[in-house]
Amino acid sequence: MDVYERLEELGIELPEPPPPGGIYTPVIEFDGNLVYTSGVGPTDATGAAVFTGKLGEGLSVEQGQEAARLTALNLLGLLHARLGDLRRIKKIVKLLGFVASADDFYAQPQVMNGASQLLLDVFGESAGKPARSAIGVNVLPINIPVEIELVIELNG
Repeated sequence: MDVYERLEELGIELPEPPPPGGIYTPVIEFDGNLVYTSGVGPTDATGAAVFTGKLGEGLSVEQGQEAARLTALNLLGLLHARLGDLRRIKKIVKLLGFVASADDFYAQPQVMNGASQLLLDVFGESAGKPARSAIGVNVLPINIPVEIELVIELNG
């Protein structure tokens, strides 16, 4: 199924990409058919944090999953703006997720399931189920609870 038809079927409207939070390139194409995204968080179109805080210290796993899902949506909006067409995506190769965590919080993989499930729902099993890491960190920029980077393979 076409990715845009799937987004419509899921009732998902791509958000406007958030502005960069510093001096960097949000999306870089390299080696002919690969794309690397900079870290993105659960922000609105102005770059303001929609979710803030740490998992296990004020935020539940379910709230973390919603933040991760919103972050994945922001990444799709960013990729659509940069690539012009999400149909150019052959496969999401790698998802690297950072989770701002309390010292005794160990459910980072469950938090990242919010992003992974969205990618799986949108792109399907073969293209939307990447390799993944979920890493607990002390803090993230502007007090966001999650930040995600993607590596993507484009159609030849």
